[in-house]
Amino acid sequence: MSKGRVTLVMELPLPAQGAAATKQERAYLAIRDAILNGLVQAGDRLPSTRTLGQRWGIARGTLENVFERLHLEGYIIRQVGSGSRVSAVIPDSYLKAVVDSRTIRPSQSAETATLSAQLGAEHRAQVGVPFIARLANPQLIEPTEWALHLQRAMARLKAEQMCSAEPQGARVLREQVARYLRNHRGIVCHAEQVLITNGIRHGIDLVARCVLKPGDQVCVEDPGYAAVHRIFERAGAELLHVPIDEEGLDLHDAPRSIGCRLAYVTPAHQSPLGVIMSATRRLALLDWAQRQNAWIIEDDYDSEFNYHSAPLPALKSIDSMQRVVYCGSFNQALFSNLRLGYLLAPPELHRQILALWHTVGRSVGVSEQLGLAEFMRGTAFLRHLRRARLEYQVLRDIVLEALMAEAPGRYRISGEHAGFHLILWPLGEQDENVLIKGAEQLGLVLQPLRQSCHQIKLEPAFVLGFAALTRTQARSAASQLGRLLRGDRQLAG
Repeated sequence: MSKGRVTLVMELPLPAQGAAATKQERAYLAIRDAILNGLVQAGDRLPSTRTLGQRWGIARGTLENVFERLHLEGYIIRQVGSGSRVSAVIPDSYLKAVVDSRTIRPSQSAETATLSAQLGAEHRAQVGVPFIARLANPQLIEPTEWALHLQRAMARLKAEQMCSAEPQGARVLREQVARYLRNHRGIVCHAEQVLITNGIRHGIDLVARCVLKPGDQVCVEDPGYAAVHRIFERAGAELLHVPIDEEGLDLHDAPRSIGCRLAYVTPAHQSPLGVIMSATRRLALLDWAQRQNAWIIEDDYDSEFNYHSAPLPALKSIDSMQRVVYCGSFNQALFSNLRLGYLLAPPELHRQILALWHTVGRSVGVSEQLGLAEFMRGTAFLRHLRRARLEYQVLRDIVLEALMAEAPGRYRISGEHAGFHLILWPLGEQDENVLIKGAEQLGLVLQPLRQSCHQIKLEPAFVLGFAALTRTQARSAASQLGRLLRGDRQLAG
């Protein structure tokens, strides 16, 4: 590669602060856009992370994460002894489209700008970005394996299935979901009770529309999942924030209100604290719903990934009073853009939800449903869950081991027994905002637990996502964070 090419990449400016939240993201955008814009081409060698780090004032470990991400996404190849080279071939038509797009200045309405600002206020999970990687790792499912099951399903597709959708979702998929819930979540159910949705939030929105009237009250967890809370607010409900302790939702502190029509809980792995709701609390919640004539939404968002032991059966499995609406999804079990979920409601509510689903129009494609049913029919789905569970446990252990090696006694951990994230509680007189700023300079994102709190007052803590990182990224990021926790700013990079 010519010397000019190296100089060209080195002279690229980092995007402005507003273009990305962290230095890592800005460095990623600088290199990726140089490739997409044709400034560097397939076969060109990139400068080393050490050289770029000196030029841009970015820690070498941060740039290692950037190069790993570019490699993962197919923009570059990395080989020991020969450095990193651009691998993506950019068609001329794409380059022309890039130039043409720069002349287009789309307008943004005030409403859209407000919504964007609201969504931007929360860190959204992203593949390869420590520590907001709270997504299923897309590298754990082979596209060819998924495509094979889709092809098999489509080969058996009948003409009537192509134009006459089953109201509740494809029966073959509902049968597989019901079988999975019976065998793995302890829920006695059959296909007729299952409704296929676009995901958990879609199912919750359907329930909210059927159950809530303006002015009704909804019990929600504090801290809790703000995205779902907004669904209830848009339905005109008033939120009653109920504190979470080591046993889960504490109804003793819930306001006594005859207007409370619904409670929303994450009992298997509370979001975000990771607490398992105790059996006593589960029974108390069911009793409350029966006396209140209220409904309970059980969000079982990541029950497949428990690393210490089998989780408690679902709350729905002991719902003898028929008060629980159970919501699950394949977006974390498989990959986030699959957009397939399921809902299991008591008969009275099931009929209302199905009628609404008819009214607003079903939007779950039949090919995806049939492909997933085929994937679940044999052993592929359970094999994938085992493989993913083992990999996520390895990633979790890498994070825990690196933190312990760098900063023993400077923090405590909770919620690490399951799921895609854990909670880190700094110890001593460490300033939360100083840690956030220091992490940002290293290309790490620390999401404060307080962003999920409403009324409850907790000690400073951070939600650390790890599932959608490579092992190298997890080890490097956790080591940097450990050095930051022990106050060694100079070595943190």
